[in-house]
Amino acid sequence: MKFETAVPKANIINLLRSFGYHFQEEKENEMSFYRSLSALNYPRFHIYLIKREESLLFNLHLDQKKPSYSGSHAHSAEYEGKLLKDEKERIIKILGL
Repeated sequence: MKFETAVPKANIINLLRSFGYHFQEEKENEMSFYRSLSALNYPRFHIYLIKREESLLFNLHLDQKKPSYSGSHAHSAEYEGKLLKDEKERIIKILGL
């Protein structure tokens, strides 16, 4: 699920941490964050975030399980649905947008 918001004045990493996300990595201009739904690592929300000059582009999905084998990035993921819609609305509400 992709959506775009205005760029907040706060530090993006600290802001996402404040509402439950963990910073995973940054590659070029894309940052990766996740938020587990239980005490286990999966399932979890996963965000790829691109900071543009005047906006943030969120690419949000739900990882159902870890990659099947070492070195693989393939996993069971959901890109649409009520959980993702609710999480998108929660993020927008927290950002105050």
